Amino acid sequence: MFKQINLKFKNDAVRIEFWIATAFIIAGVFISIFDLAHQNQLSTETLMPVLFSYLVVFTVYLLLCFYLAPAFEGDGKVSLQGSLFLLVFLALCYMVGIINIYFTALLAFKLLFIYFNRNQQNSDGALYSEATLLTASWIMITVGLLYLSTPLLTLFYLLIVVPVAIVLYLYAVHVLLPAMYSRNKNGFYYSLRMFLFTLLSCLVVYLICLLFKSSDTALPRPKAGAVMTIDIGTGDNTQNLVALNFFTQLLLITPIAFSTYKRRNRKNQEEIKMLKTELGQSDANLTFLKSQINPHFLFNALNTLYGTALQEQAGRTGEGIQKLGEMMRFMLEENIKDTITLARDIEYLKNYILLQKLRSATSESITIETDIEEYQGPLNITPMLLIPFVENAFKHGISLQNPSRIEVALQIEGDTLYFDVHNSIHSRQENDPEKERGGIGLENVKQRLNLLYPNRHELVIRENAREFFVHLTMQLAVNQ
Repeated sequence: MFKQINLKFKNDAVRIEFWIATAFIIAGVFISIFDLAHQNQLSTETLMPVLFSYLVVFTVYLLLCFYLAPAFEGDGKVSLQGSLFLLVFLALCYMVGIINIYFTALLAFKLLFIYFNRNQQNSDGALYSEATLLTASWIMITVGLLYLSTPLLTLFYLLIVVPVAIVLYLYAVHVLLPAMYSRNKNGFYYSLRMFLFTLLSCLVVYLICLLFKSSDTALPRPKAGAVMTIDIGTGDNTQNLVALNFFTQLLLITPIAFSTYKRRNRKNQEEIKMLKTELGQSDANLTFLKSQINPHFLFNALNTLYGTALQEQAGRTGEGIQKLGEMMRFMLEENIKDTITLARDIEYLKNYILLQKLRSATSESITIETDIEEYQGPLNITPMLLIPFVENAFKHGISLQNPSRIEVALQIEGDTLYFDVHNSIHSRQENDPEKERGGIGLENVKQRLNLLYPNRHELVIRENAREFFVHLTMQLAVNQ
């Protein structure tokens, strides 16, 4: 109930914000038209750029409100991939004066609001959230300085060099350094690559300066309510900006990016160490349990029961006992390993589903469909990553009173695993013995995926009132 009330309030807040922003934009259009009419400059040539500017403002706002905000509140990175293009588009419109500084500042405030209300548990969105924060901060700082008597060289440094620095910083922290450490490259490799990218950025800054110098571009600097035209000026300014860019990227961004990545990587290592400590305690408990139960006696007893069931022509019972024995052997012998073969994990998954099918075989209202690819290749996987999703599907997706459906699909292409689970949702009765039963838990699995498969997995979870859907993509390796 509280969740529904909170969701309704959130939707109402978005609706109110939308209409207020729309009213501001419409008011801005009329004020601009009135301004042009008052100055006897109202014509098709002057009106069309004004209408186009406000149309761009409204379009960007709609994308921020109804695309970027929901994407940041989610738990995947698929929907976030277009956010970088949106940020670049906003920055370019601001730099060339398509969007005036007043509405740019309001859009920057919206970016900050989206950033601070993002899903902080979504580690896949780190690049996009950091890009949003840096872009919004850059806009707010430059807008403030545009109102002051800032020297032109400083102004152009902030408007041209700083955005290039932001791009290079994001590339180094989120692309270059992770790839470097995964390939066991040394610091010289990083320094060389950053030096080359610094030279490339100098060329970009030089071309931008030429563009400003040749087109007499109007920068959005307010002065007495008008837009002041600013030219890049002499060649000395261009040379100074290129030189400042070189030293900024090489002496500031390169070490800052390296230090930031090392600090974050150290934090991840500490989390992994803590998780290993917790897993070590679980291993100790499992070892103690194994010492209390003689596995040979247990499996011999199950084999005896299996033979007895076959003698009594109880085929389904015998099959269930056999699969249960294989699952228990897996739990006692292989589940304690760091990694196991993917083929063995798939076998355990099939055994679990088969046992569940035996339980529900007498109910015609329960449909269980599987499309699990046969695999005997060399890929390895951390155990107990796939089964919690299937366990969750059977726990919440099976009802003896209502039609129920579970679909499980697993495909392997090269070193990529595609895993999908789709099930109906039914609430458990109070007297259901499995109501309080929990497996490893989806949150635990998310944490393990983030720690053990960083930048090598994509998990998408969707849920509504009647259905639950999981899509997991993993990049596996032969030796992990």
